[in-house]
Amino acid sequence: MSMDFAKGITEFRWHGRGGQGVVTSNQMLGKAALSEGNYIQAFPEFGPERTGAPVRAFLRISKEPIQVYAQVYHPDVVVCIDPTLLDVVNPAEGLKSEGTLVVNTERDPKDIRTKLGFEGGKVVTVDASTIAMEVMGRPFYNMPTMAAAVSATGVVKVDTVIGEVLNRYPGKVGDLNKVAIERAVKEAQVG
Repeated sequence: MSMDFAKGITEFRWHGRGGQGVVTSNQMLGKAALSEGNYIQAFPEFGPERTGAPVRAFLRISKEPIQVYAQVYHPDVVVCIDPTLLDVVNPAEGLKSEGTLVVNTERDPKDIRTKLGFEGGKVVTVDASTIAMEVMGRPFYNMPTMAAAVSATGVVKVDTVIGEVLNRYPGKVGDLNKVAIERAVKEAQVG
């Protein structure tokens, strides 16, 4: 079931750690949205710029020009790439009550909903860490997590995202990411 993105701006907030591809995923989704004729704003927020430090990124997608120039405080969609952050921050904080929370975890959506106290909207979980290790042999779980978010929201077509990924990463890396994305779409759980 996709959200109705024709009405106003859809705002994303991403959570992860430095080096996990939070900013890259945000940019890839933004490029996919742009290629489908949307307006976008994509920007990161860094704390101490070092590998492993918490990182957030923000994305706005709209059918109309975007006139908002501020951080995203009440997103429609939150994507948490690193499950260890669930013990450090509450990624659902500020998420609109009808919003979508996407988490890279092997846990059930109901467990995440309870842990974070998110009573509304939709919770989507995907074990992107396992998918990345099995498909790519490396902990590149940003793309599978992004794929679960795209599939759950319908903000853009999954095939458009795959096209952007293959364009950015031609060859084996792109092909492996494509496999990981397709698998994440199939394995994501919604609750």
